Amino acid sequence: MATITVAARWSSPSRLQLLTRRRLPFSASFSSAAPPAAVVGFGWADALRVTSDGGHGDKSDLSGYFRKVDICNRGMGKKGQFVEFLVEDQVVGYIHKGFIEHLRDFHDIFTIVSGNSGNSTVEHVSFHSLLRTPEDRTHAIGSVIKSLGEIIPGIRNELYPVTSSYGMPVYFSLERAAAPYFGIKAYGVHMNGYVEKDGQKFLWIAKRSDVKQTYPGMLDHLVAGGLPYGISCKENIIKECEEEAGIPRSISTNATSVGAISYMDIEGFRYKRDVLFCYDLKLPADFVPNNEDGEVDSFRLIPVQHAANIIRRTEFFKPNCNLVIIDFLFRHGYIHPDSRGYLDLLQSLRSGDCS
Repeated sequence: MATITVAARWSSPSRLQLLTRRRLPFSASFSSAAPPAAVVGFGWADALRVTSDGGHGDKSDLSGYFRKVDICNRGMGKKGQFVEFLVEDQVVGYIHKGFIEHLRDFHDIFTIVSGNSGNSTVEHVSFHSLLRTPEDRTHAIGSVIKSLGEIIPGIRNELYPVTSSYGMPVYFSLERAAAPYFGIKAYGVHMNGYVEKDGQKFLWIAKRSDVKQTYPGMLDHLVAGGLPYGISCKENIIKECEEEAGIPRSISTNATSVGAISYMDIEGFRYKRDVLFCYDLKLPADFVPNNEDGEVDSFRLIPVQHAANIIRRTEFFKPNCNLVIIDFLFRHGYIHPDSRGYLDLLQSLRSGDCS
């Protein structure tokens, strides 16, 4: 069945030569600021070129999926380079020992606790005892982030609530871009929008704008976003549905919560601890998405198995989107228990602290 393309209002898709590595080493990595050189400038034609099943091996080969999980869970051997960030004796994050050196001048905001008996090893970091309220802590750490300038790039002016685990009291709020530098657990919502036609399932896939600050030009879910302070997961999905895909509330309220995935990624001073709440939304067969916030270049409706092949064979998807779609493949029967590594892959989708 033919695929459907929908361009956003100001799209200008490029069509450059496909550069992709079909067999990547497990150490493959890249920064969130930009896609790897191997995928810069790819277009829909390039993505769809790898979707055919002819000559590409057995669908039961899960190695391509494992590589995508590994990309989201780098650097686990470097945990020892981080110390606990405590608030009211609760662990809310982890800070790299090197990054702590940038915090030492802020004596009235942070308390850096070292070992006893003259031991200079840092044991943990906490707020100064005079910062007793969430509002005081939010304001204080916000001033630190502004002072650090380009040490923390990509400031978005979006505040994330900081807790010891989901649903627990909020100790303070933190700029989204700074969350990995303080090892804060961040939560998000990701939604797979799908359509059923003639007994076959299709996924609506978005291609991010080439000028988007993070992961420009890469493939994405139909709808996804971070979970900011003061909004529920369901209300956030409804909001993002309208902004990112023009899905009205009358349809988006039918989005179904289907679980969560988690991962932990260490790169330099950054300790990214993410939990993504996953949603499915079955859309009307005649629905056509329309981006409202300028963050999407174009959309395409493709068979689920084709999306799976893009994940297995390329690095075209934004890394964490791979995990959410793999979870969809499990739940909708596209990955089978007879495949070698089935349970290991299933478990690996929650490699992070899912709490």
